[in-house]
Amino acid sequence: MKRLSIKLAVTTLILGTVFVVSMSSTAQTSKAERSFLGFISDNHCGLKHMSGMGDDKSCTLMCVKNGKFVLADRDHKRVYQLDKAGQEKAREFAGQKVKVTGRVVRKTIRVTAIEAAT
Repeated sequence: MKRLSIKLAVTTLILGTVFVVSMSSTAQTSKAERSFLGFISDNHCGLKHMSGMGDDKSCTLMCVKNGKFVLADRDHKRVYQLDKAGQEKAREFAGQKVKVTGRVVRKTIRVTAIEAAT
């Protein structure tokens, strides 16, 4: 009887660990494509541009020379990295409010589209 209880406890522990690990990896990767609203910024400034740097567009374009474009969701105070495709598409929207469509993997959006937000 004692062996059965030990086996049951070990099995429960293993299954619980598998469940927790699978849930944490699901939280980091979203298979569904979705849309995000925010501003095209750079990884140096993120949510807020430094004062005295001009408008958002010129600051973003200057700072991205030594960095990368990001999506700054000011409403939720989150900054998302953009994948390689997103880097190419983001330049024309520097400093603007946009809708980015894609899939999130950790903190990076795998971008399928970027368009001006209305």
